[in-house]
Amino acid sequence: QVQLVESGGGLVQPGGSLRLSCIASGFTFSRYAMNWYRQAPGKERELVAVIPGVFGSTNYADSVKGRFTISRDNGKNTVYLQMNSLKPEDTAVYYCNARRTYSNSDYDDYWGQGTQVTVSS
Repeated sequence: QVQLVESGGGLVQPGGSLRLSCIASGFTFSRYAMNWYRQAPGKERELVAVIPGVFGSTNYADSVKGRFTISRDNGKNTVYLQMNSLKPEDTAVYYCNARRTYSNSDYDDYWGQGTQVTVSS
């Protein structure tokens, strides 16, 4: 049974930091790219950060470059999102996603339940 369990969300003041974690189980973690998405109220879900399974580089949305860092520990089946210099516009539900692409139309796609991040004074 595939599970992605996020944690680390909460309320933080502008300029503060949070570290999100996502623990995966039920699939071969190292073979999957891991992604963090977020969805703010009334907005579409957006891709925030990407980290490949083994080889390749990370990638970030322009809105978080230089502030957020994605990392993974394949030995612990865990992906992290370190968020610094948080802004009110970072307020959203953050989702962990695991994806393995076999072809243009064939892929595995798993989602966590989300964790709320609220940036407010």
